[in-house]
Amino acid sequence: MRSEDQLTSILCGVAGEYFVAAELSRRGYVASLTLRNTRGIDVLASNSNATKTVGIQVKTNQTDRREWILNKKAEAEEAENLFYVFVRLNRTSMPAFHVVPRATVAKFVRAGHEAWLNAPGKEGRAHVDSSIRKFSDPEDQYLGRWELLGLDELPNQRLQRAARSRRR
Repeated sequence: MRSEDQLTSILCGVAGEYFVAAELSRRGYVASLTLRNTRGIDVLASNSNATKTVGIQVKTNQTDRREWILNKKAEAEEAENLFYVFVRLNRTSMPAFHVVPRATVAKFVRAGHEAWLNAPGKEGRAHVDSSIRKFSDPEDQYLGRWELLGLDELPNQRLQRAARSRRR
């Protein structure tokens, strides 16, 4: 995409949020964009009978690269009902959605940042710490993985999963 064809970063982000809400609605879920002052959650989504709700943070890029810029806050693992949806906008076809649990993103960016800090920089010098983090999905492991949101899960399946995680 030519640079003059690119959206501003604000419009890119807004477009990603609307595309995520539209895709969730297309799949039969209830999706609602949050107000701008809702920290860390851009879209609230629930199944049609409101027995399960998840919070989604949307990150959008305008390239074919499967990489998104985050900040240090992404290292924080939070509740199991929080997710990222990473969007790749493509102005000639439909966007691509990478659906990833927030805990997975936290582990990925923490490990990646630690590896970057420990690797030598230019001329062998140490890297200076930064608040910038990156998430990538080069193998498309999370491409279209809407089922990870668990919105189709029955209540007793949720209880069984919670019991298994407590035993670990």
